[in-house]
Amino acid sequence: MTKKKTVKGAPLGHGVGRRKSAVARVWLKKGSGKITVNGEEASNYFVTDITRMDVGTPFRLLPQAAGYDVSANVKGGGFVSQAGAVKLGISRAMLAVDEALRPELRKHGLLTVDSRLKERKKYGQRSARRKFQFVKR
Repeated sequence: MTKKKTVKGAPLGHGVGRRKSAVARVWLKKGSGKITVNGEEASNYFVTDITRMDVGTPFRLLPQAAGYDVSANVKGGGFVSQAGAVKLGISRAMLAVDEALRPELRKHGLLTVDSRLKERKKYGQRSARRKFQFVKR
């Protein structure tokens, strides 16, 4: 097994996270635990506390994650689905850096993809499940 050369600022791991229609591409670099999403600080990009907590979940659960900076590009979806996509991308990038983290990530459900999508509207109905009002007489 050969030792990898690490150039300062070179990405150590890469992960792609998806949630609904949001796609996040995430890169990990050595650093101090700073999360950047689309060129902005994550605390500024994600407005609500729930989305900020969702993105920071891998850093709260894994103490060794604090030694990495995260750079993420996100497209599509809303803020909640983008936060979920970034969380999955960070987890997959951490796995690319250190495979020994798999049981810990799996235990907390960070590698599980949330595959729920919006249900399509059916013809003859108002929406996916809502029917038109029935008139008996």
